Amino acid sequence: MAFEHPAQKGGEGKLGRFAKLAELASNLTGSPAFSVFCVLLVAGFFVVHVLHLDTSWQHLMGDAMGAVALLLLALLKNSERRAEHAIQRKLDAIAAALLEQFEGEPGRAHKELAKAIGIEDGE
Repeated sequence: MAFEHPAQKGGEGKLGRFAKLAELASNLTGSPAFSVFCVLLVAGFFVVHVLHLDTSWQHLMGDAMGAVALLLLALLKNSERRAEHAIQRKLDAIAAALLEQFEGEPGRAHKELAKAIGIEDGE
């Protein structure tokens, strides 16, 4: 099993099932509803301890918070790697376009640069 950068799996411009799921989960965890859920989870943890409820409730709340924290860590790392890859592609395209310009012949690298940074031509 070869470990590959998550952004490179599935080819250029294609999102695999995991990437789609990770993108959806990133959008969900960035939403106000998820923030409210996290606040309620922490409030529940606090209430369980203040009311001195049974230790099984304390363990349940602690486990739930640990699971959410682990999920968020994995999503954060996946999002970071995808952003890192996108930035690297843009930097590579800029470098290639600058090299072409220096050589005096704008061509394929300029098109790749426009694609990488999202410039829409009116042609």
